[in-house]
Amino acid sequence: MKYNRILVWFRNDLRLRDNETLSRAIQQGIEVIPVYCFDPRMFGKTELGFPKTGSIRAKFLLESVADLRQSFRRLGGDLAILQGKPEEAVIELAKKVEAKAIFFSKEVTFEERNVDKSLEKAAFSNGIACESFWQSTLYHLDDLPFPAKQTPEVFTQFRKEVEKQSKIRLTFPEPTQINYPSKALSSVASELPNLKTYGLEEPKQDVKSWLEMKGGETSALGRLRSYFWEKDLLKVYKETRNGLIGMDYSSKFSPWLALGCISPRTIYEEVKKYERERKKNDSTYWLIFELIWRDYFRFIAKKHGDKIFDIQGIRSQKDSWRRDKAQFQRWVEGLTGVPFVDANMRELKATGFMSNRGRQNVASYLVNDLGIDWTWGASYFESQLIDYDVCSNWGNWMYVGGVGNDPGENRYFNILRQANNYDKKGDFVRLWIPELQAIKGFDIHQPWELSTSQLRALKIQLGHTYPQPQVKIPKLEKAY
Repeated sequence: MKYNRILVWFRNDLRLRDNETLSRAIQQGIEVIPVYCFDPRMFGKTELGFPKTGSIRAKFLLESVADLRQSFRRLGGDLAILQGKPEEAVIELAKKVEAKAIFFSKEVTFEERNVDKSLEKAAFSNGIACESFWQSTLYHLDDLPFPAKQTPEVFTQFRKEVEKQSKIRLTFPEPTQINYPSKALSSVASELPNLKTYGLEEPKQDVKSWLEMKGGETSALGRLRSYFWEKDLLKVYKETRNGLIGMDYSSKFSPWLALGCISPRTIYEEVKKYERERKKNDSTYWLIFELIWRDYFRFIAKKHGDKIFDIQGIRSQKDSWRRDKAQFQRWVEGLTGVPFVDANMRELKATGFMSNRGRQNVASYLVNDLGIDWTWGASYFESQLIDYDVCSNWGNWMYVGGVGNDPGENRYFNILRQANNYDKKGDFVRLWIPELQAIKGFDIHQPWELSTSQLRALKIQLGHTYPQPQVKIPKLEKAY
């Protein structure tokens, strides 16, 4: 069907390349108006007092939207920028410019789907058509070998079935032009908000931070080129992916994937190209394997709905979580007295990023060692993570909390064993906990094992220069 004028409402699909919503609109619309709406609800305060979207994550979003606007301007178009509830602001714009249809990407989680339903209802009552497209995953929803409601609960089963029976669709090409009705938009204010608009401060660049990330499709494609081709790092991804320091131990695609600045299929096609032209090995497969994990959490969220946010999780499992705000706050600030946990939490606060290894350890510590409500941890990660992805974040936290998809029951991480495996010399802790820098080697991970006189010689006083541990954690030799 052909429409005179279509609004393309962008959400977590902030890209031109491999964007089905945009491609279909250009095919079906005589004129196309791209629009992004900043929803104030995404910047409100949580019950625990921190913003739902913190400053580092918000800055990355603003950069991504600005980059998308630049891309449209290069095509002779523009991006209309609105502020307000999308179900109201997008409809108002559609009425104002007499758009006949609104195209947008499908989301799966509770808050987003409520917005969709309200928007579709308002559009219908104004005689405006709505079309939505599934485009956040590597494997398309319609190509799964089972209905979404029957998604296997165990990842390995899910992976084997999709790998065997499903095909990955080809990407949509980047549009080369767009028919944008500038005159119709002349009275629409399209100023980008800034962090102050939402009561957030400009994040300070931490001198210890190695993170080089700017929001937007341009940066995402630049990272893809750099990681695969210029630095040739894909061939060792599996060996390096559990690193802790630096930009290049892992692909770092996740922040751009989270906002849809790059699609998983674009990455997949580039992996296949790399395999043809350079090398095919366990590492090239492992990157695709990680993209399948991302799919899995999205389909699990679709299957279980808002249960993934429920303290009882998808297992409806009762538990007696503690809600000790003082202990939780020490975890947030990186003052638990366990150096490996604290170093990771300080990195998150300073950069908005934490390694996969770090995430598993700090989550296990909060849930298993402190016994604190896992949803608090998930909510804090939502605020802070530059690569926050609603399905992966809550899915992973449920898993650690023992109320998600885990056939292995208790997911306990022995912190010292992990530290010994991944930060044996203590360099990562030394980077983020300067007050312990003087301790040599692995001892930095367990300062409480040193005598008072040894610590005094290093000008360290536990409980003063660095906290005593909140709780006792298992010793290294008892690790399993």
